[in-house]
Amino acid sequence: MGKRGFFALLITSWVLCIGVACLRSPQLLSQPTPVAPNASPKAVAVAPRPEFEGLYDPPRGDVRLVVISDLNSAYGSTDYDPEVDQAIDLIPFWQPDLVVCSGDMVAGQRATLTPAQIQAMWAAFDDHVAAPLRQAQIPFGFTIGNHDASSAWRDNRFVFQRERDLAAAYWQDPTHDPGVDFVDRDDFPFYYSFQQGDVFVVVWDGSSSRIPADKLAWVEQTLASPAAQQAKIRIVLGHLPLYGVAVGRDKPGEVMNNAGELRALLEQYDVHTYISGHQHAYYPAHRGDLQLLHTGIVGSGPRALIDSDLPRRKTLTVIDIAFDDPDLTTYTTYDMATLAPVDDGQLPRLLVGHNGMVLRRDLAWQDLTAAELEFCKQRLGEAQCGPG
Repeated sequence: MGKRGFFALLITSWVLCIGVACLRSPQLLSQPTPVAPNASPKAVAVAPRPEFEGLYDPPRGDVRLVVISDLNSAYGSTDYDPEVDQAIDLIPFWQPDLVVCSGDMVAGQRATLTPAQIQAMWAAFDDHVAAPLRQAQIPFGFTIGNHDASSAWRDNRFVFQRERDLAAAYWQDPTHDPGVDFVDRDDFPFYYSFQQGDVFVVVWDGSSSRIPADKLAWVEQTLASPAAQQAKIRIVLGHLPLYGVAVGRDKPGEVMNNAGELRALLEQYDVHTYISGHQHAYYPAHRGDLQLLHTGIVGSGPRALIDSDLPRRKTLTVIDIAFDDPDLTTYTTYDMATLAPVDDGQLPRLLVGHNGMVLRRDLAWQDLTAAELEFCKQRLGEAQCGPG
């Protein structure tokens, strides 16, 4: 072999060695696949992972929501239960158009917490929940919970003003943009509205049982707006439910005040569903024409449903919205311990809380037995046990 051939072989071998070294570099192997900035989550392929094996994926609607709630653990904690991280890891499998959280993202509502502690909790939430969703380019609609920034009111002021200020500072930081298509964000993150395709969402501050009159007027004005009324479905999101459904939370202060009046307002503007948290128990219900999703918990402290011997469990719900379906929404709820779908037919047919009766969403008032109606009347009186 001549000198020219020898040097050509040497250079070729050197280039090949560099290439192999690059392929073996852990740093390069760990780089994520680039995603176009405006890519839809549905366009991002989900690689096979062990936790996805055998996981049921329901038939997809026109719009898909994944609903989570009550992520927090002990007061002041910057740690999350394993189910929270599991839920966030699993969400891309369902490729939702939107993730909805019905409150309690951090573990506040304690006067002794310092600003540094509160900021550390929001930083931990960002690490565990918000940042992964932003990276996956999945919009995140949420409501403030009592442990995030309680609206408890005393002596003409917010009891937890510091927590409210720091929650607002976190969410109004442009780097924490939740990625939703805002319609009105003047009082974000406490009262705001946004649109996901043909779904119009109004968020109110249900972090305590009281909504001030001026804010309730804003809710009505928003629901009456052309954008809301032209949407194919309207959803309202708040932390406290209208009616009590869980042991230990079925009492005044743990539900919204004047539930009947609020329900009448939502029905007047043809709201399809009110999504809430706080009760720490999953129950898909309705009262009158209003669907009521009592979202199960993903964090610490699941509770039992009232008048039920079913075990406590942590859950996550997938909502598929199909505009040609008379029912509009289909729920698939997963038990976070097994990832098996919950059989809603095994849930109580009705729940009679301290402030009203709710029916399981697949039943009508006419489906109730005489014994079930009598049970309601004995607890609440006849006036609260009718069809409306």
